[in-house]
Amino acid sequence: MKITLRQLQVFVAIATQGHASRAADTIGMTQSAASMALADLERQLGSQLFNRAGRQLRLNDLGRQLLGQAVEVLDRVAAIEAAARGDTIGFDLHLGYSVTIGNHLIPHIIARLKQRFPKAQLRLSRLNTEHVFEQVEHYKIDLGFVEGPGDSRMVRRIPWKTDQLVIFCAPDHPLAQLTITPEHLAAAEWIMREPGSGTREVMAHALHTSDITPNIAFELEQPEAIRRCVRAGLGIGCLSELELEEAFRAGTLIPLATPFLDMKRNLDVIIHRNKALTGGVSALLEAADIRLPPSV
Repeated sequence: MKITLRQLQVFVAIATQGHASRAADTIGMTQSAASMALADLERQLGSQLFNRAGRQLRLNDLGRQLLGQAVEVLDRVAAIEAAARGDTIGFDLHLGYSVTIGNHLIPHIIARLKQRFPKAQLRLSRLNTEHVFEQVEHYKIDLGFVEGPGDSRMVRRIPWKTDQLVIFCAPDHPLAQLTITPEHLAAAEWIMREPGSGTREVMAHALHTSDITPNIAFELEQPEAIRRCVRAGLGIGCLSELELEEAFRAGTLIPLATPFLDMKRNLDVIIHRNKALTGGVSALLEAADIRLPPSV
């Protein structure tokens, strides 16, 4: 058997893109060459790796089983090439992060990384927590930074930081001068993050624990949009304290004290269990001040 690295590269590209032509574009090949490389790989293995539905290609059971191994082989070959060149700065990473982390924490990490490794190539995707998990699980991004619950047997969660969610309103909102009770929160109109966001999941769990069913007026993806709607008096909101510090200092929004709710949350880094800890991944973790537990 003579499996080539190019065949593995094509296999991984098609697995992540779901289409031969899009995969070929990402690795600088023609569609016919990519299709031929995949056909040669499947012929050597004696089994198909994808289910075909027209032009769409979806991994079958064997393909899903082999994808992690193929990714690891390619990662380790890239690390060998970099070491042979004496080049520890030429890595290429694709990062995914949820909105609050992207707004307030990722820029500092990237600045530290680029200062030490100015030639590092970084691709960035801002997604909600649910989608970050999906992208890591399917090898579409190398590392994910998430701010809420999520679970996958194929993903490792590495503890990073803690965060606090805060319920807030406009200074002239009827709740602004009251001692807040669960009944007040149940009666209020809410401006919420969309389902699938880490903020929404943590807040929903906290409200459910206190038997509070929120009256949702709007669901929005961007914290800035939520802040503007709350400032305009359209309801109350809940965001990370990172998203609210400037507005609280300026007095354009005010926090509502809710000691009966537990809205602390963990900010974590996630990585696929089969992903090799290459020099680039290690450098990124170091820039984020993340120390890996011995088991990772």
